[in-house]
Amino acid sequence: MSSELTTIPNVGPAVARKLGRIGIARDEDLRGCDPQELFERLCALDGHRHDPCLLDTFVAAVSFADGGPARPWWEFSRERKARAGEANFRAAGDEGKAHARG
Repeated sequence: MSSELTTIPNVGPAVARKLGRIGIARDEDLRGCDPQELFERLCALDGHRHDPCLLDTFVAAVSFADGGPARPWWEFSRERKARAGEANFRAAGDEGKAHARG
């Protein structure tokens, strides 16, 4: 059974319209999707980078559509920022190793 996107937690009319522009019309359309890929498609379509909080909203929506619990989108912001911090730390460590080998 499918339902309208606005029945998904964190998805209001504005986010539903954005998803609709990239071919996502119902909750079942989100199942198994890659939220990052959806976000990149929307950014490419609009010709500019959207706020990363929209990516977090897409992550929350896909997680819920895939059977996960309802969680506020900002919990995914914390996770995204933590991953970005770890990636930056790893990159800085790799750069330091390159300088040490010099």
